[in-house]
Amino acid sequence: MLRLVRTREKPPIPEPSPAEDENTLFQRLKAGDMAAFEAFYKLYYPRLFRFIQRISRQPETVEEIIQETLLVVWQKPEGFNYTSKLSTWVFGIAYNKTLKALDHNARNAHADSDDWLAEVADPAANLAQRHENEDWLNCALASLPPDQRAVIELAFYHGLPYQDIAHILNCPENTVKTRMFHARKRLQSFSNN
Repeated sequence: MLRLVRTREKPPIPEPSPAEDENTLFQRLKAGDMAAFEAFYKLYYPRLFRFIQRISRQPETVEEIIQETLLVVWQKPEGFNYTSKLSTWVFGIAYNKTLKALDHNARNAHADSDDWLAEVADPAANLAQRHENEDWLNCALASLPPDQRAVIELAFYHGLPYQDIAHILNCPENTVKTRMFHARKRLQSFSNN
């Protein structure tokens, strides 16, 4: 007869949270660990891609801006002063790099970004509905100025509070609220057309 013996196994050690992971990676990166930088790069790439793509509306510049952003993180990690979250600091660098790229590239390229967005879109969604929603969203966001697109992107896609958005955009929190108000009004009028 087979007897079942109960053993007291230790519960598994929980995985560290993503914030702990990125902070640990950043500390190693700060010490010059190239493997940590590569992991940090992989962690931030999709988030920066979506953010920069939505703000710049210029798919041809996204990769370059991501490279420039993460190069600053690698070369000047002491720039992070711990007065905000690490992600807030990284997105602030990306936002500033994006604005500089827009200033240097005054042309208004409105290339089709469906292929670019498809890489980061939810694969479980209905394909036809997803493309229709992406088309509408791309057109709606294209109607907004970059500062309002940034507020929408950071609030809705990255879930950041107004305080963090204000830090990233280097403006008062009330300015963020005003930009959000005007962006919503424009998007509302866009959806009524």
